[in-house]
Amino acid sequence: MSFYQHLQSATTTARNSLVSAPIVAAALAGRVTREMYLRFLARAFHHVRHTPSLLMACGARVPAHQEWLRAQIAHYIDEEIGHHEWILNDIAAAGGDAQAVRNSEADFDTDVMVAYAYDTVLRRNPVGLFGMVYVLEGTSVSLATKVAAAVQNALGLPETAFTYLNSHGTLDIEHMGYFEKLVNRLDSAEDRVAVEASAKTFFRLYGNVLHGVETQVSA
Repeated sequence: MSFYQHLQSATTTARNSLVSAPIVAAALAGRVTREMYLRFLARAFHHVRHTPSLLMACGARVPAHQEWLRAQIAHYIDEEIGHHEWILNDIAAAGGDAQAVRNSEADFDTDVMVAYAYDTVLRRNPVGLFGMVYVLEGTSVSLATKVAAAVQNALGLPETAFTYLNSHGTLDIEHMGYFEKLVNRLDSAEDRVAVEASAKTFFRLYGNVLHGVETQVSA
């Protein structure tokens, strides 16, 4: 069994907990409101905007004997820069106030997830950041395109309001193939443990982010 296969098996319970968030079921069933979708996008903005910075910090802390990994991280950075602007464009196209979101503070759950990501890179093992990559991109592959189609059908919003979800649903399929090859090259038991442990944590933290969307809208 490859490390990627092990990672999939070891995180099954955590992954199932995440996708059970009420917002996911509501979106797939066409029961989502525009306000709910805008809240989801606002939360996405507040974590996606940090992805390039987190990857840069991770790359800066990779030891010399893992120079190959630094090159892979550079590839990820190039792929991820500017995606938070896609989200702001989606918010505007959906009738939301993109500038207000840009100037706002992150909600508690998203802020905690981002803080843990920085803590992983700066205080723990920086390679553990790939646990977050696995959670966010893996979730995107399995849900993003389906959710985008269901929400668009339910709300009648234009295609331009779903750039983030549709783009990531497609891009992250490629990214996950890239990710699989990357983590399978990790030959350090310490790095593999760090990726697995952080993936389990990020499934929980991102699950909190998604659960919080439903809580805020229905409150």
